[in-house]
Amino acid sequence: MTALDIETLEIQRLALQIELDRSKAIEDRKRMGQFATPTALAREILAHGIRLLPDIQPIRFFDPGIGTASFYSALRAAVPEERIESAQGYEIDPHYGEPAKALWQDTPLDIHLSDFTRATPKGRKANLLICNPPYVRHHHLDGSQKSALQRRTEEACGVKISGLAGFYCYFIGLAHPFMAKDGIAGWLVPSEFMGGNYGRMLKHYLLKKVTLLQIHRYDPEDVQFDDALVSSAVVWIKNSPPPEDHAVIFSYGGTLTKPVLSREVVATDLDCEPKWARYPQAHKASRRDGISLGDLFDIKRGVATGDNKFFILDRNQIEEHDLPMECFSPVLPGSRYLPEDEIKADDEGLPLIDKQLFLLDARLPEDVISQKFPALATYLATGKKGEKAVADRYLCRFRKPWYKQEKRPAAPIICTYMGRNRAGSKPFRFILNHSSATACNTYLLLYPKPFLARAVEKHPAIMRSAWKFLNEIAPKELLEHGRFYGGGLHKLEPKELRGFPAKDLVACLPEIGLLPRQADLLEGAVA
Repeated sequence: MTALDIETLEIQRLALQIELDRSKAIEDRKRMGQFATPTALAREILAHGIRLLPDIQPIRFFDPGIGTASFYSALRAAVPEERIESAQGYEIDPHYGEPAKALWQDTPLDIHLSDFTRATPKGRKANLLICNPPYVRHHHLDGSQKSALQRRTEEACGVKISGLAGFYCYFIGLAHPFMAKDGIAGWLVPSEFMGGNYGRMLKHYLLKKVTLLQIHRYDPEDVQFDDALVSSAVVWIKNSPPPEDHAVIFSYGGTLTKPVLSREVVATDLDCEPKWARYPQAHKASRRDGISLGDLFDIKRGVATGDNKFFILDRNQIEEHDLPMECFSPVLPGSRYLPEDEIKADDEGLPLIDKQLFLLDARLPEDVISQKFPALATYLATGKKGEKAVADRYLCRFRKPWYKQEKRPAAPIICTYMGRNRAGSKPFRFILNHSSATACNTYLLLYPKPFLARAVEKHPAIMRSAWKFLNEIAPKELLEHGRFYGGGLHKLEPKELRGFPAKDLVACLPEIGLLPRQADLLEGAVA
């Protein structure tokens, strides 16, 4: 088959991919994690994998999530046919697998139309595994699926994957027995495992069970897939025990051959670094030094209502439905409605902002509400109607009564939960809140620990000093503690903010009286 024939087949494959994607609902594709690899990206990754193999070594290719075979097409474009000893892949969805099998029927590619996660190796093992595994979030896997996947993955590679991990983490572990000794694997995966706690066991596999060669992280501003908001990384491993004093290449931006940044990191440093996404920008592993924000503040996510449109109303809507104001409490709107980083309040504690909103938080039983507040009972009844009833939504189903909200009192400092790192703006805002309004889960709420709260009662300026300190943190420092997604979107989880060093914050606060244990802790941190 000539190079021209291969290009013709690739054109046909792309047309087939577009047709198959269009004929399947995007919701179904997302549920199954089906996001096709663009041709240029597939060829870049495949070419890099070949460079990691010994020259002229016969290639036994394997793709456990093959789809329409973009990586096999890239292989055929990169090497002569006689160098390919074998090629096989798995595809669980016949919607893609059967047309792909027909497309490649005159080539050596063997596509198995079955579930890879239940497969066992056949024939000689692969020395070149390239895969873009299904991107399925953990909450789309039920408990029995997770248990079975965890068991089979542990049998395959000796590591038990966290139940909070995405489907792709299981794919990496399950593919281990399919790899030949010294074989190369390149995994195109979401880079979120580099920072999330659920990725800890996957990192253990990468550091202890194989030799981790390189992790290349694409610029989050450059979304690799048009229909999936993820920031992608390519993880390169060699199926051999890691040598002593092994160093891993971390690269960022650009391409695999011409990254914007690149740095070698000693593998032993990675053992104690929970945030691999700090590399290659960071020069050394981060280590907790003394006190952190979590020692000063309880940091929690804001209220998850279950349905903001139903539970959060403005004053006009409340009056229109004749609802009792005593069953509502003030709640802050989204950050775009808060132009200032300080929220002042009126004499009743309501925030002095243009968009005033109120959270429905009735805790009385339904029969009592029917007697005492009939209009509210009528409104709640609308939340129990229809196929997508509010009362049947995930959060509401597990609440008793279903309309009862989490306890999240107003916090003196709130932090935006997600943002983009753009010129002239900060990805995360810290807002000083003087009002009695709580906030929803688009914010993190910072509540002072009891000893700090007592100090603030005596010296109110402490809270303002803390707020100013937080807003003066360089965006780069916060980004290193958070997570990132495609399109330049960054996220900061409560645990990640709790771990942020607070030694400098303590040093800038006025003298405060603390309990002996806290005083010793702070004294040691400041020393």
